[in-house]
Amino acid sequence: MEQFLQNLLESSNIPFITAFILGLLTAISPCPLATNITAIAYISKDIEDKKQIFRNGLLYTLGRIISYTLLGVVLIFILKQGSSLYGIQKFLAKSGGIIIGPLLIIIGLFMLFGNKLNIPKFGFSGQNSDKIRNKGGWGALWIGFLFALAFCPTSGILYFGMLIPMSAIEVGGYFLPVFFAIATALPVIIVAWLLAFSFAEVGKFYNSVQKFEKWFSKVIAEIFIIVGLYYTFTFYF
Repeated sequence: MEQFLQNLLESSNIPFITAFILGLLTAISPCPLATNITAIAYISKDIEDKKQIFRNGLLYTLGRIISYTLLGVVLIFILKQGSSLYGIQKFLAKSGGIIIGPLLIIIGLFMLFGNKLNIPKFGFSGQNSDKIRNKGGWGALWIGFLFALAFCPTSGILYFGMLIPMSAIEVGGYFLPVFFAIATALPVIIVAWLLAFSFAEVGKFYNSVQKFEKWFSKVIAEIFIIVGLYYTFTFYF
């Protein structure tokens, strides 16, 4: 798969397609892949509401678009002024991972024990009431926004070393991070669509899952904690 995308990248001379391929390569690199798996677990918590699953997937994608585009606008402007991106890349590659790890652990613990505390849930509660489900999109949006900043060496090279320099010299380059962001979230969108609309027996599956709602929420929280520990170990040690 990676070799196929590399071949496409080498043969592409259309900036928007190149940006999309760079996003796909990012999506299958270790750090973004781990965050996408975590995101899939989170958005599937509304599994009895097919439309909400797909909406959560789109909101997660929107979060990544906002994050990559805002950062891209700043970086493209800096690059056009003749400044180097190396310092910014190094800072984000280090601080992004350092922040994301503990944050995932906190969110996981919050999903496990937050219902016992009288504090705002921000869409991250493990409970599955209609009121909380309607707020769940905010959680998906924030997760997409934050996960986009979890740069590892491979994704950092693709974003800072290839996408941004290309965006700085192309007409309409400020829009290229949007295509990049959509591609990085494509695995989540596909899974969200499959869960929401594809399976013929999905209704029966939802009914079965409802019986294990609390258990399922705990599993999602534990996935957040495990991935958070992975990031913490990787960037701190």
